[in-house]
Amino acid sequence: MKVLINSNGKRFLWKSGDLHTEDGIIKESDIRNRSNKIKSNVGKELIKFEGKFRDQLNELRSGPATVNAKDAGTIIAQTGINSKSKIVDAGSGSGFLSAYLSNITNNITTYEKNAKHFKIAKTNLKKIAPKVKIKNRDVFEGIDETNIDLITLDLPDPEKVLTHVENSLNSGAYLVCYLPSITQVQSLIKASEKHNLILEKVLETIEREWTVKDRVCRPNHQMLGHTAFLVFFRKY
Repeated sequence: MKVLINSNGKRFLWKSGDLHTEDGIIKESDIRNRSNKIKSNVGKELIKFEGKFRDQLNELRSGPATVNAKDAGTIIAQTGINSKSKIVDAGSGSGFLSAYLSNITNNITTYEKNAKHFKIAKTNLKKIAPKVKIKNRDVFEGIDETNIDLITLDLPDPEKVLTHVENSLNSGAYLVCYLPSITQVQSLIKASEKHNLILEKVLETIEREWTVKDRVCRPNHQMLGHTAFLVFFRKY
């Protein structure tokens, strides 16, 4: 897989065959050669490099709302997971969070009860994170796995899963809940008081990209603001 970028910064993902773009046609033979700069049939120049994880992720099908990089990165950094970590991710959605986590460890099981979402997540994960195990199951009915180091819940009522979470987590392990509304956060924290879970922190990550070109340096007009609150608990 290759990525080609035109003079306006637009990216094209190439896998095989001739590439047809707004800058003309780029022959497969030209893409396969060793040069990192290629010209189309109309003389437009594009830069070429090897595609990586994020390039593949951008090409996946998105059904339900996805956990994006800023939130996935925060979860990974705050919980300190490593290659030996065992993870359960409930509420697979399109499978994006499991995909991000799979860059750290292959020992991941994800639950999705919605048949349509399950099909999307299964297809996506087969392409980008084939070692992730996916179950078409309602996590409210139980978690099969034990000795877990991290459980992530992207569900509207995560408090209904807390007993199962408590039984599956190792001592000191993390529960992270992804919730759009602060009232959901309040309900969850209140419910957690009946379990062996201690609230560590509630975070909201805001991402602001900048434009830096010649003498122009300013924040972009569009900012990736509120997506969800991340609620971090530890099992004791």
